[in-house]
Amino acid sequence: MTVVLDKISKSFGAVKVLHDLSLDVQDGEFLVLLGASGSGKSTALRMIAGLETVTAGSISISGRDVTEELPKNRDVAMVFQSYALYPHKTVAENIGYPLKIRRMNRTDMEAQVRDVAAQVQLDALLDRYPRELSGGQRQRVALARAMVRRPAVFLMDEPLSNLDAKLRGHMRAELKHMQHELGITTIYVTHDQVEAMTLAHRVALLEGGKLQQLATPKVIYDDPENLFTAQFIGSPPMNVAHGTLDAGTFVVGEDRVATGGGASVKNAVIGLRAEDCRVVAPDQGAIRAKLFANELIGDHTLVTAKVGEDMLSIKAPKDFEAGFDEAIGIAFDPDRIYMFDKDTGARIRQG
Repeated sequence: MTVVLDKISKSFGAVKVLHDLSLDVQDGEFLVLLGASGSGKSTALRMIAGLETVTAGSISISGRDVTEELPKNRDVAMVFQSYALYPHKTVAENIGYPLKIRRMNRTDMEAQVRDVAAQVQLDALLDRYPRELSGGQRQRVALARAMVRRPAVFLMDEPLSNLDAKLRGHMRAELKHMQHELGITTIYVTHDQVEAMTLAHRVALLEGGKLQQLATPKVIYDDPENLFTAQFIGSPPMNVAHGTLDAGTFVVGEDRVATGGGASVKNAVIGLRAEDCRVVAPDQGAIRAKLFANELIGDHTLVTAKVGEDMLSIKAPKDFEAGFDEAIGIAFDPDRIYMFDKDTGARIRQG
């Protein structure tokens, strides 16, 4: 089922939390709304579900305008960050409740409940009550209850946030496989870029209630539209160093870096991914720096270098060693340079 948001906005009194958001979610797509707290992502999801009214714009599901429809008439299933379970019902009864409302016969209902419970590792807990479960187990019950409905659209608001790291990784794989198998259009809200990058067919990055970029995870990582996107996506975040762009040459301190273009910008920012940088001798690098710290991660050493007031991260070989404040050079492929206007945040596309 397709979901189309046409310039939807939301205001709470004089405060506007969502600004003319337009999205076209394709049939069977897994779209992730990514952003920090207060970016408007959960508000957008609740508007799709019908739990928040639309101040301006329209929402349609499968070509049908549902902007004014009640939640029960939208054929969507939502998993909340809070569990919203029935405390007096067992795990099996909580999961099977949507099927009970549909008056499904008991044999089929029990079979479907067992199948879904097994997918989220709850098959041994079906007779327990929510008060007897951990927070992570309760969240899995809520997820299973949405899954068993087989709705037209899944809406998920940070469903894995209460799980431990190991189970969260397992559940990401389960969610991705389940969505692929069922082919159900899914809109998923998270602040976790790892979830966004691993789960999504496309990522919609929001900040301040505005869409910053909508693209596949690969494009949003390799070709960010602006400085905010570049620094939000990636672990560690994209390195930035501040300087001046003079006729296509980036000037930082006493170093000059050819960028392959001809633009001039007074307040410019150069962006470099940690994996695109190398530590070399001071006279062999494009930018000179001082080593601030190095951390052995396992398969690599993460080097932090200081360039003026900026800190840059570099992924070095795991056997790399150097002393504090040692002079180093930073080398990189000129094709992997990103340039931005500091004042506007806009990408400066060179060449």
